[in-house]
Amino acid sequence: MGRPDPAGEIPLLRRLWSGGHLLPDGASGGPAHPVIRLFGRWVRRPLLPAARLWRRNIQLRVVATTLLMSLGVVLLLGLVVIGQVRNGLLDAKRHAAQGQAVGGFEVAEQMADRKSDNRSQDGAGAGAQDSGAWLNALVEQLASGGKGAYSVVALSSDSGETPYVASRGPRASGDVQPDSVPADLRRRVDEGRTAPYERYGKIVHAGSGDAEPALIIGKRLDDNNGDAYQLYYLFPFTQEEKSLSLVKGTLATAGVFVVVLLGAIAWVVVRQVVTPVRMAAGISERLAAGLLQERMKVTGEDDIARLGESFNKMAQNLQLKIQQLEELSRMQRRFVSDVSHELRTPLTTVRMAADVIHEAREDFDPITARSAELLWGQVDRFESLLSDLLEISRFDAGAAALEAEPIDLRDVVHRVVDGAEPLAEAKGTRILVRGAEAPVIAEADTRRVERVLRNLVVNAVEHGEGRDVVVRLATAGGAVAVAVRDYGVGLKPGEATRVFNRFWRADPARARTTGGTGLGLSIAVEDARLHGGWLQAWGEPGGGSQFRLTLPRTAGDVLRGSPIPLEPEDSRRNRRPSDAVPPQPPAERLAAVPAQPRSALPADTAAPSADPTALPGNGARVVRGTPETPSDGPRSGQEPSARPTPSNEGEGRPRGR
Repeated sequence: MGRPDPAGEIPLLRRLWSGGHLLPDGASGGPAHPVIRLFGRWVRRPLLPAARLWRRNIQLRVVATTLLMSLGVVLLLGLVVIGQVRNGLLDAKRHAAQGQAVGGFEVAEQMADRKSDNRSQDGAGAGAQDSGAWLNALVEQLASGGKGAYSVVALSSDSGETPYVASRGPRASGDVQPDSVPADLRRRVDEGRTAPYERYGKIVHAGSGDAEPALIIGKRLDDNNGDAYQLYYLFPFTQEEKSLSLVKGTLATAGVFVVVLLGAIAWVVVRQVVTPVRMAAGISERLAAGLLQERMKVTGEDDIARLGESFNKMAQNLQLKIQQLEELSRMQRRFVSDVSHELRTPLTTVRMAADVIHEAREDFDPITARSAELLWGQVDRFESLLSDLLEISRFDAGAAALEAEPIDLRDVVHRVVDGAEPLAEAKGTRILVRGAEAPVIAEADTRRVERVLRNLVVNAVEHGEGRDVVVRLATAGGAVAVAVRDYGVGLKPGEATRVFNRFWRADPARARTTGGTGLGLSIAVEDARLHGGWLQAWGEPGGGSQFRLTLPRTAGDVLRGSPIPLEPEDSRRNRRPSDAVPPQPPAERLAAVPAQPRSALPADTAAPSADPTALPGNGARVVRGTPETPSDGPRSGQEPSARPTPSNEGEGRPRGR
């Protein structure tokens, strides 16, 4: 089993145990062999329902715990009682046996003395001939008074002082075997001379071979000829065992009834407490589902009843507050919607007048002409703000509808890039697209996705300080992602979670050169959530920022990861010091994207494909670029703690930058 195999110096059994793979040069293996893991799962599978029931049912746990504790108490009490009864029976038996044995020894001594006296009167030598008959008569006489209560055994002494007696055979009453007397007890009796000795042993019956426990008491005596012999009383514990068995049976029956009774009592008591708790849990779930009129049924005046009354009061107050908040929210949404609609008519008139004034601005003096240009620009921004407010009101009212269809995100990205080219040229920025070699197909609403990407690209150009903007596409598993990376001012710690707030700006003193309304990212994150996707932000001061849009490939699927990590691999934390990009003035265009580190994989090693379904929710995963371009894809790394996670990125109204 430990024999090294030709592939190396590691035993084959160890390789199989280490994961079923051949381990090169003593490398440590993975977990146990798949067969062992499969066997473990097969063993655990039948136990899973019971474990689930144990975790979910408090009544079962309380009753089972009560039964186990009751059983332990009953067993402990039974052991104590049985021990006390056993000790009492043994003590009583021992005292009675000692009294009986002492009386028998005295009778044997008296009989030997009488025989000795008769022999001295009749002449010497006559007693030696009837010594065996005398022992038989002695054993019969002593055993006649205790049939079934004890047995008598007479044995010759092994002391070696009486060679005549040594040839004499043993005598025993009934069917008791003389060898029932242990050898060590015989030695002690011989050594003790006149003192009686006792020992627990077993009585062996002739013929059947059955043995029963007994108390054996023996003493060395002299027979009618003055020769030494050993006399033993054997007291069986038959009656005591019957009494002890009766006590055990009684205790066992009583213990079973006590345990069952305590279990039933615990079940009834726990049910009285658990039933209202279960009712409260069910009503809480229905309240959480929106059924605010649900209430607990209250009976009695005890603590449970007071709990139910308090629960009902709490539910009533919550219902009242929620209704007030809903009414206030409806009034606010209606106000925003009504104001937005009502402002369209005067705004149309103002727009027409502004257009007329703007077209005739060349006939005005310079101050009036400039005022006409400002009026025309602000009216245009006012129209955009009204459109965004109407869109926000639709999201708030839950009236936004998703018109999903299979689309290629490359086409959407190209349209967005083409539309942002004039602004990029004015800023001296290049927009680079990576990962567009293969189709990136997803079921999505083209209009909403294009609006999200347009907002991200325009923001990246505006805040990119004249440096390049990189748009990266990737698809893996059940998700697609588009990341927009800029190398401008970036985001300070904590701003990645506030960048989606409505009307929020990183620098309040910074002018909106593109005429933004401050609602773009707020609408964008609502569009992403409507698709069941994520819109997340990362940034570092002076190191730029990256916004990542992740969508499920199939509408309605749940995202479990993203093909692109939120933190790019060319961030300060990820890139090596030699890859650092020296600061450049805003007006100077970068010749290319800042140098990015390559993977430590050999050149001939294929890059692993990203599978977000096997990843945690943060979506941090290595996705590498094509061989023709530098590796623009991200590398494994933790995302900053300030970023919104998939589970809470929709909480707290996301807003625009």
